[in-house]
Amino acid sequence: MAAAAIAALSFASVPCREHQLRHGASTFNAQQFSASSSHRHTANLKSGGPRRLRAAKRVIVAQAGTGRYKVAILGAAGDIGQPLSLLIKMSPLVSALHLYDIANVKGITADLSHCNTPAEVAGFTGKDELPSSLAGADVVVIPAGVPRKPGMTRDDLFSVNAGIVKELAEAVAEHAPGALVHIISNPVNSTVPIAAEVLKQKGAYDPRKLFGVTTLDVVRANAFVAARKGLPLADVDVPVVGGHSGATILPLLSKARPKVPFTDEEVEELTARVQNAGTEVVEAKAGAGSATLSMAYAAARFVEASLRGLDGDGDVYECAYVQSQVVPELPFFASRVKLGREGMEEVVASELRGLSEYEARALEALKPQLKASIDKGVAYVQQQQEAALN
Repeated sequence: MAAAAIAALSFASVPCREHQLRHGASTFNAQQFSASSSHRHTANLKSGGPRRLRAAKRVIVAQAGTGRYKVAILGAAGDIGQPLSLLIKMSPLVSALHLYDIANVKGITADLSHCNTPAEVAGFTGKDELPSSLAGADVVVIPAGVPRKPGMTRDDLFSVNAGIVKELAEAVAEHAPGALVHIISNPVNSTVPIAAEVLKQKGAYDPRKLFGVTTLDVVRANAFVAARKGLPLADVDVPVVGGHSGATILPLLSKARPKVPFTDEEVEELTARVQNAGTEVVEAKAGAGSATLSMAYAAARFVEASLRGLDGDGDVYECAYVQSQVVPELPFFASRVKLGREGMEEVVASELRGLSEYEARALEALKPQLKASIDKGVAYVQQQQEAALN
């Protein structure tokens, strides 16, 4: 039973066809585990006896040599980095997984290397080994930084995490300038602009390749709507736009699929819960941490989507916080994007048209807060540069 459950796991987004995209189609299929999971294997899992066990092994172990992408995780020893590393180790698209942190990487690397999936794992400890961890990386994921504690907002993490992201972005610019960069470290509303400014200074900025990972807001919205409306989770897709902190998070329930009615009360309650879901977890853990498992799951989903885009899948759409002009006064904004061989190929601006009155008001209300967070990130890098010159 456990093997069958693992075999059904997936982090890939469902291909989003043109006619589906217009209606905000679902972007996640929990039934796809790997490219090596054939219909024949699925059928075998339904039968009993030794044959079932053999089939389960074939599904769980991706075919050797199918993966061809190198993923580097910077902050792999942290509470998000560890489960994220495990989930990415399971991807059939990954051939090499590089784990970097300032300490405690060796044991995690040894532990993961015992998992019988093809991706080869290597660990890198300390600043001297950071360049090697990035060499040849196709995707760099940055969950490094300090977690939230009760009473803290994501913005409260700025003073510590800003410096960490700046330092890691500098290393990426020098040693993996062509990689897709996924920023998880909070506050994402500011750390993505920080990374962008650093990459610009180093002559390595490509707006198509820098992403703030806001997928967690999407999976939360999907889970909450499915539970409230009694819908099959695999059918639910709620685009979430704006930013990744408090009121800057805006689930577009009017664009949710399948199309179901929401009362005004439901809209307000669901929106507030998505916006405050991180705090819900922080308080439930009572000082023991923040949203780590759900964040790792969401980040793995976005990594898998990015890899599918790199691999040439023409129908990969996810929400992400990126540089765009969909809201002219906001240089960075989370919205649904199409992923491809060069990273972001298109921003789906159509979902911001025809908003409900509630959503239109919320969008206007979030703009000043999100703009201030973006400006704070840009100013931080400029101040650091000026200090270095003096």
